[in-house]
Amino acid sequence: MMQVYLLRHGIAENARPGFADAERALTDEGREKLRRVLKRARAADVAPSVILASPYRRAVETAEVAAAVLGYQGKVVRVHALQPEASPADVWEEIRARKEEASILLASHEPLMSALAAFLLDSPALAVDMKKAALVRVDCDRVAGKPKGVLKWMLTPALAGE
Repeated sequence: MMQVYLLRHGIAENARPGFADAERALTDEGREKLRRVLKRARAADVAPSVILASPYRRAVETAEVAAAVLGYQGKVVRVHALQPEASPADVWEEIRARKEEASILLASHEPLMSALAAFLLDSPALAVDMKKAALVRVDCDRVAGKPKGVLKWMLTPALAGE
C-alpha cells in the first residue's frame, strides 16, 4: 500500500505581462497557509519517503515548505508530469515508477490535482474542490494497471486554522 499526498501549491504572485507564469513565486500569505496545513499533517504523522514537484517555481517552493515542515531529508524531485497541462495518467506513471516508496507527496497545480484525485479514486466524474495549499491523502493498495485508491482525508487552510 502506498500513501499518496496531493498538495496544491500555495497562493502565488499575480501574473504580470512579460513575466513567465512558471516563475511566479509564493506570497508570504501563501507560505503561511501552507505551513498551517503542513503542521496539521505532521501532527497526523505525514512523512513522505519522496517529494515530487512540478518544475514551476510556486510548486517547487511549496514542496520545499512541505519538506521543511514534515522533516523530509531528501531532495525535491522536479517532474514534468506535474506541470499544469499534464494528465493524471502521466502522473500515475510517475507514481508507478516509484512503487517501492511507502509514501509520496506530489506538489502541483489545478486542474491537475483535482483531476488526479478523481483518477486515483477511479471516479473520473468526481468533482474535487482543491483550494490553494489543500492536502489530500489517497491510499493506493496497488500500483499495477489502473489505480483503485481510497480517499482518507482532505485538509484545507480553513480547516487547519490556528
